[in-house]
Amino acid sequence: MKTVPFGTSSAPAVVAGMMRIKDKEDAQIRELYASAREAGIDFFDHADIYGGRMHACEERFAQALTLSPAERDEITIQTKCGIVPQDGTFDFSYEHILRQVDGSLRALDTDRIDVLLLHRPDALVEPEEVARAFDELEASGKVRAFGVSNHTPRQIDLLRTAVTQPLVANQLQLSLTQAPIIAQGIAANMSGADQALTRDGGGVLEYCRINAITIQAWSPMQAAAGAGTFVGNPDYAELNDVLDRLADLHGVTPTGIAVAWITRHPANMQVVMGTTTPERLKAAAEGSDVALTRPEWYELFRAAGHLVP
Repeated sequence: MKTVPFGTSSAPAVVAGMMRIKDKEDAQIRELYASAREAGIDFFDHADIYGGRMHACEERFAQALTLSPAERDEITIQTKCGIVPQDGTFDFSYEHILRQVDGSLRALDTDRIDVLLLHRPDALVEPEEVARAFDELEASGKVRAFGVSNHTPRQIDLLRTAVTQPLVANQLQLSLTQAPIIAQGIAANMSGADQALTRDGGGVLEYCRINAITIQAWSPMQAAAGAGTFVGNPDYAELNDVLDRLADLHGVTPTGIAVAWITRHPANMQVVMGTTTPERLKAAAEGSDVALTRPEWYELFRAAGHLVP
């Protein structure tokens, strides 16, 4: 499976998202994990809030897998903190970050988090507090690398006024049909075009490329909000016609082509698959190896409803 640059090393282009495993049986979680590993996916994405209560999915992951120390060393575990659902707030304070990391370490039954992301921006962030927390977590060996999710360029720049560690990832929403981080640049400077509106603080995709920050695309199969997936959805008939044709041409599934559209981009993005279906993980991994041509990439972009001036 395709790999992409990640920090000072590399990582698989497809990430297994664990946000939906809370109610799965141990055997189902083990099957999902085994299928991911077989497909070349050794990167597993968590968050402290996944599962409806703090650390629920992290706990299920550890309980079901009971990884040996050697097997733990073979995988990358990423988790996130900063959202406080019970209060309806965000919290990037020193105390909250340290408390949540300790909770994730206990839940995951591990001695370190490989990647810690700040989960959506905190409007009340004080960069010096984040820096203090990151310094302590790095020095103690509890966290090896740091990043953010859903952050704009200026929000990252603000953190970097105090944080000294490289921010290696920014997890952003991206799919064929939800693609403003790409689409707005294509329609730049077009008067009256909604697609031309800046929605991410200004060029977050280019900013991440310039600063060697790996974009992790979440909800890569999502259609419009609340509309489920676009793959096989009759409301996206034109797009599915193209997906089906290219899938046949390249010997993969339509899901694989939707992944290939993201991984074809020279930003070398990762695709976070939140599925609990092993076959879809395999399809995503196979799709990452497909090198779409420019005409194929732009045909998919147009079929998804985006403007190509």
